[in-house]
Amino acid sequence: MTIHGVVLDMDGVLWHGERPLGGMTELFGALERLELPFILATNNATKTAAQYVEKLARLGVRVSPEQVLTSPGATASFLQRRYPEGTKVYAVGEAGLHQTLEAAGFTVIGPAEVRAGDTASVVVGGLTTTNLSYDLLATASLLVRGGAAFVATNYDLTYPSELGQLPGAGAVLAVITSATGVAPTVAGKPYPAMFEEALRRLGTRPRETLMVGDRLETDIEGAVGASLKTALVLTGVSRREDIGSTTPDYIFDDLYALITALDLDHANPQGG
Repeated sequence: MTIHGVVLDMDGVLWHGERPLGGMTELFGALERLELPFILATNNATKTAAQYVEKLARLGVRVSPEQVLTSPGATASFLQRRYPEGTKVYAVGEAGLHQTLEAAGFTVIGPAEVRAGDTASVVVGGLTTTNLSYDLLATASLLVRGGAAFVATNYDLTYPSELGQLPGAGAVLAVITSATGVAPTVAGKPYPAMFEEALRRLGTRPRETLMVGDRLETDIEGAVGASLKTALVLTGVSRREDIGSTTPDYIFDDLYALITALDLDHANPQGG
């Protein structure tokens, strides 16, 4: 493989909900042993990087916030290149999205502020599970119809949990698209912004970097477009029979098989 850096998805690769998958702690031990830098890149928009650091610590793994790249983080970087500090943003999402946008210098507003006469230049959408309401989506639709830009942290239709596949951000945001006829600009996988930021943080070249994911249409397709090497693990969304025109470089049943391959690559760096 000749790998010098790794980008890891989390949901469906490291865990299902709060349940870690087999080989998770061993994988981080192998990355440390092999001195392979890594970035954890997730389309999940419900948590901040700091919250992921805390979750991993509970599961016995220590990482720094700089090693965690969330789709809200990629979205905030995307917006910072296009809008000035203080721009008002209407957010459809959990606290992780709100906090990330505010930390990036944006003013986040909700339905109450819009009803009071405020407005927003951008509608940013992610997964929301605790405060989803008709009012939240209707107000977002009115803003987009009124000319606000529509940006999504990701457009995953589902995400893996302990219970099975649950509706994701794409399923929620499809309501706004259906009501307005406007498809969002997407900052997360499979679009380039997240992969470009991961490579910048790693300091590696694309063909020396391995993207490990569980979803063909986001993790693998996006990494192929960014010229990274790709590994599909069969512990999340996609199965072998789902593979079509987008073919990963490697397919692993689980993280233990991935660890074995990384060890072999380290022992024989010119072998693949």
